[in-house]
Amino acid sequence: MGQRTIDDARATQIQASLIKSGYLSGEASGHWDSQTQTAMQKFQADNGWQTKLIPDSRAIIKLGLGPEQSSKMSTGTPAMTVSDVSPTSGFMQR
Repeated sequence: MGQRTIDDARATQIQASLIKSGYLSGEASGHWDSQTQTAMQKFQADNGWQTKLIPDSRAIIKLGLGPEQSSKMSTGTPAMTVSDVSPTSGFMQR
């Protein structure tokens, strides 16, 4: 059925990146609260992406929280970059 909430560890990572990017102030609380949702919506809107409550995968990648490059490189699979995601379709391009 899909993810409805963000777990505390992931919320902390997202908040830290939003703070670093200037979209959220204060310290990371680890809770997916209304301030975090608003900051994420603004970040996504500023990049021309959807502004639903659950973060867009492109936003997660742009915040530096995408797939771990070290694990991808160890398997020989190239790491995904922001340029691999089409802004219109959301599908990877190769």
